[in-house]
Amino acid sequence: MSGTEVLLQPEQCVLLLVDFQAGLAFGVESIPRQVLLNNAIATTRTARAFDVPVVVSTSASRAYSGPLLPPLQQILTGVQPIERKNMNVWEDEAAHDAVIATGRKRILIAGLLTEACVSFPVLSSLRDGFEVFVVADACGGLTPASHQLALTRMQSAGAKLTSWLQVLLEFQRD
Repeated sequence: MSGTEVLLQPEQCVLLLVDFQAGLAFGVESIPRQVLLNNAIATTRTARAFDVPVVVSTSASRAYSGPLLPPLQQILTGVQPIERKNMNVWEDEAAHDAVIATGRKRILIAGLLTEACVSFPVLSSLRDGFEVFVVADACGGLTPASHQLALTRMQSAGAKLTSWLQVLLEFQRD
């Protein structure tokens, strides 16, 4: 993209949902958990309504994190979460390949926890030439300060911060 900001268009985007699991949500203190869940649901419903491909990643689902949160499972029928072992989704071959297979160069990312499992793939995909939008109100961090610092670092690296409502309105346009 040039220096001019271009509005989001559904046909250019893929949504990457990272670790929306109860075991990780319990540690979130940067935003009330119900607000975070509502924002994640709204983001996911928006993607589905506009036929945006959704890639879902989970970690340690059998150990302590648990499965993808049930309200998201209900929206994402037919989407199988990709279970990974490392923190960086972008370093997981199956998850990385699933994003690449969409052919889309604009990645919307939301998830838990902002400080690691969101920021790592953001920084890595930026390095690989993707345009990345962090749906900041659908991400949760361990503390308000650590969440904000992670957002600041991602933004400084070139990620664009947005909200679920902004994504919806840019997709809808009327």
